[in-house]
Amino acid sequence: MIEYVLFDLDGTIVNTNELIINSFMHALKENNLPPLSREQIIPHMGTTLQQQISTFTGLVDTSVLEKSYRAYNNAHHDELIASFPRVNETMDELLRRGIKLGIVTTKIRPTTLRALEMFDLLKYMETIVTVNDVEHAKPHPEPVLTALRNLNADPQRTLMVGDSAVDIQSAQAAGVRVAGVSWSLKGEETLRKYHPDYIIQDMTDLLTIVEQG
Repeated sequence: MIEYVLFDLDGTIVNTNELIINSFMHALKENNLPPLSREQIIPHMGTTLQQQISTFTGLVDTSVLEKSYRAYNNAHHDELIASFPRVNETMDELLRRGIKLGIVTTKIRPTTLRALEMFDLLKYMETIVTVNDVEHAKPHPEPVLTALRNLNADPQRTLMVGDSAVDIQSAQAAGVRVAGVSWSLKGEETLRKYHPDYIIQDMTDLLTIVEQG
């Protein structure tokens, strides 16, 4: 039986996709670097900001681009993010069933809290593990293991929900079951290559998974 559900944030329960893509495009343009298309950016979404910028540019010191990214991201945050369907009602029902919930994300804590508060999601979470709280980000198991420890959770009774390969890999390495979301920009076929236990087509599918255990 599943008693704990952990969620990635970006692209999983909050639609930050356009904000992230636009922030990268702005940072590259502002620093006179070659532009990237959406198709070049999307496969790397889910890893840390530093890792993504380094991959895109080959730079070791990514601090200047990170500053540009975060400035744009902060200024346009509220206008460029949106909710996904039936997230809050699913959270309500999971709580009603006694399921404990948490966040495991590669975002920094301030923007994580901002997004959760904007869509009234913060109230559901008993633990929030951000990139600020770990030494090793996803796909390393540390973020998921940290959430398990915070919740005193049994890995075998825990489900991780995410939209990227790193979510699946981190969950698998931590010994918990994992559900990929079909609305991932990376595409359902890409997620299936990493062998998640489930692919959900709608957030409410989680209710069936939890019920079946």
